[in-house]
Formats: sequence, C-alpha cells, structure tokens
Amino acid sequence: MTFLQLIDCRTDRFDEMNRLMDRWVEQTRGKRTATHDVIARDRSDASHFVEIVEFPSYDEAMRNSHLPETGRIYEEMVALCDGPPVFTDLDVVRDEQVNVLTARAFFTALGRRPPEHIIEHLTDDYVDHDPSSPRPVQGLDGMRAVLEGWYGAFDFTFRIDDQVAEGERVCSRWTLTGHHKGEFLGIPPTGQDVRMQGMTWQRFRDGRIREGHWIYDRAGLMEQLGVLGA
Repeated sequence: MTFLQLIDCRTDRFDEMNRLMDRWVEQTRGKRTATHDVIARDRSDASHFVEIVEFPSYDEAMRNSHLPETGRIYEEMVALCDGPPVFTDLDVVRDEQVNVLTARAFFTALGRRPPEHIIEHLTDDYVDHDPSSPRPVQGLDGMRAVLEGWYGAFDFTFRIDDQVAEGERVCSRWTLTGHHKGEFLGIPPTGQDVRMQGMTWQRFRDGRIREGHWIYDRAGLMEQLGVLGA
C-alpha cells in the first residue's frame, strides 16, 4: 500500500533547509526508498512549510528512516526549525493516478516473461473475466495458466491508447500487436503477424488489481489467423 509521510515545520531559514534536502538526496542515492517528494509553503505564513514524501509502503518508509544518512540530516533539520518538526504517517486509501500507473505497468509487463512480472500487480484473490473463458478465472495460479497459454501461442506487446479512472476503477483501451508462433485454440502456428484492439476494466484494492474484465475483437483475430473469412 502506498504510504505518505507529512513533515510539518516552521523555519525562517528555508534556503538552508532546501540545501539540506539536496544533500540528503545526494547522500542517500541508491539507498533511498522514497518515490516522490513535494515541499509546499503556506501562502498565509511564509515561515510554515509542509513536506510530503511518498513511499511504496510503510515498510519502505521505515527502511528509509533507519538509514544513518537520514538520521544525521534529521538532526540538522531540527536545528534549522523553530521547534521540532511534526510527522504524520498516512496510508493512501485512494489515489486514482497511482491506479492508472499500475494499470499501465500491468500492460507493459504483459509483453515480458515470465508471468511473475504480471502476477506481482494482482491481489492473491484476483478474479479475471475473459470472453474466451466459460467461467471467471480465480486466483494467481489460474492466471499463470492463462498467461502461459497466450505466451505459448504468441509473442506480443500492448500499447495503451486511452485510460479513464474513477475511484478504485481504471478502464484502459489498448492495441495488441503480436506474432502467431504456437497452437492457439487448436489453430496450428501460422507465422502471421496480428493486431487486435480491446478494452480492459480493472478494479483495484490497496494499489493492486483485484478484478479484470476484458473485451476484445476475437473475431478479428481469428480472421487474421485464417479461420474466419473476411
């Protein structure tokens, strides 16, 4: 789960504080687990600052806090502030942009091997709804089997053409391009290059995909493989 730490402080020595933050970034390069950092100034009080630091998880934030470089920088930060900084720890319970980025990473991973690159984006109780399957696919082992079937039949990549997010849901419109190299639904390998468009609706929980619904041009794919007439 994405984790945010808010650092609230007051100082009239912001330029020194800014240089201190730059030094922290440099000293922790390759060790720091923070993914994003924003410093904001109160419009009604020029000495009031709030820093918002984003981490992939609470555990990653704690690893960051335990770095010796972080401890030294914190002591210098306290010396620059008018009183001790106030820390607030926040678990992110809704972030549409994070979900959009995760959905995009999921489709990028679909073009890679092995399936574990995709599985890491899914919850343990993931449910997949695909028109080619008579019933929903339940769980990660089920998805591994589905993915192995596609990987055995095609080399492929996805391009995201459009995305819409609302709350815990993301809908992605995509284009698949691939090469038919192995048996697919009883069709022997044709060596044919294929292109298919579709949309996937995904529901998220705690930053991972809990459920997926797929809609795609299966008839068009079969036509390219020579099974259906134009």
